[in-house]
Amino acid sequence: MKYARIVRLFAEAAKLSYEDALGFFYSSDTYRLMSQGIADMHCLSDEYLADEVAMEWRKR
Repeated sequence: MKYARIVRLFAEAAKLSYEDALGFFYSSDTYRLMSQGIADMHCLSDEYLADEVAMEWRKR
């Protein structure tokens, strides 16, 4: 559920479709760090993590 909330927030912020946001999210460094349990990123707020993904999106 957490991933879905992050993707929804990211999609809204980046004005992307949910599907496009989901595709980018699963290729992001933020997702990699979360899924590997590095630095307890999964414990951070949904908003913070969506902002991290959005920063990656802007840098691409």
